[in-house]
Amino acid sequence: METEVSRRLLAWYAQSSRPLPWRGLRDAYAVWVSEIMLQQTRVETVIPYFQRWMECFSDLPSLAAASQQEVLQLWEGLGYYSRARNLHRAARLVMSEYGGQIPSDRAQLERLPGVGKYTAGAIASIAFGQDAPALDGNIRRVLSRLFNVDLVAGSSQAERRLWGLAAEHLPPGHAGDYNQALMDLGASLCTPQAPNCLLCPLAELCQARALSIQEQRPVRKSRPTIPHHTVSAAVIHQDGDVLIAQRPSQGLLGGLWEFPGGKLEPGENLPGCLQREIQEELGVQIAVGEEIGVYQHAYTHFRVTLHAFDCTLHLGNPAPLEANQIAWVKPSELINYPMGKIDRLIARDLIIREENRLRDS
Repeated sequence: METEVSRRLLAWYAQSSRPLPWRGLRDAYAVWVSEIMLQQTRVETVIPYFQRWMECFSDLPSLAAASQQEVLQLWEGLGYYSRARNLHRAARLVMSEYGGQIPSDRAQLERLPGVGKYTAGAIASIAFGQDAPALDGNIRRVLSRLFNVDLVAGSSQAERRLWGLAAEHLPPGHAGDYNQALMDLGASLCTPQAPNCLLCPLAELCQARALSIQEQRPVRKSRPTIPHHTVSAAVIHQDGDVLIAQRPSQGLLGGLWEFPGGKLEPGENLPGCLQREIQEELGVQIAVGEEIGVYQHAYTHFRVTLHAFDCTLHLGNPAPLEANQIAWVKPSELINYPMGKIDRLIARDLIIREENRLRDS
């Protein structure tokens, strides 16, 4: 039913909605792609990726017909690569089992790889006009403050309460705008720190603001210490080529290419770590040369510092013992292989070094 909350939200959204490239299209495929990209990723980051994606894979059949490597390469840099793999799998599933038509039913949407309760609600409401609530991080924060939800964020009790509130204030026939209004409010005014309550259309209704505890909602559980790992990677050279390995399809950075190596174990030095890892991964012995560089990156649940070394084969022929496959490629060809952030930085340094060598020769 329409409530004072939804009435104010819709009026504010009509005047203040963000001009985003996937809005107003009523294209279920475009909405689906945008919602998958927006999972755990800021809008400003997503926009250029979405635009490039739609230029390359303009519709569901073109995505389904693409190879996983083409999909991962276009996704490179956006992170959380399981989203891309699931989107690709789901596109093929829709083509084979739904005749190429994205289902409008929320339960059917939730059966697609990578589509959970929130994404199904967003697609159903925005693309198909169904009265389905949605609950992303922004909406959770808005509702937690608006109704002073004092339950620990992420708990089953908090989730039930928030989904109930989202549904309770959903205006029939306007769920798409209502859901997007909540998203925009959380992104622009009801921000995690220093919310701009003076401009908020719901300020007079906000229970947390009335108690001056808006920045204490949602209630956060204590965060565990984020572990840090030191790792090494081998840039193995042979006849002007370097060796790269494709990670297993599932798991972290699945399907992407990397310079082989691994985590430093207690009592090891970096060259020793690298020699052990390469023996385990490729079945060969290497000679470890000069360090190329040190690279740092933070993943969701851990941080790494990676040391990359120039290396040469000492004994044996490399085999993909732990990888999908391996390849010898020229540094200039590395751009054609999708990689995670750190490996792409190493690749770019190798390309620059090769260009400088050719220029100076």
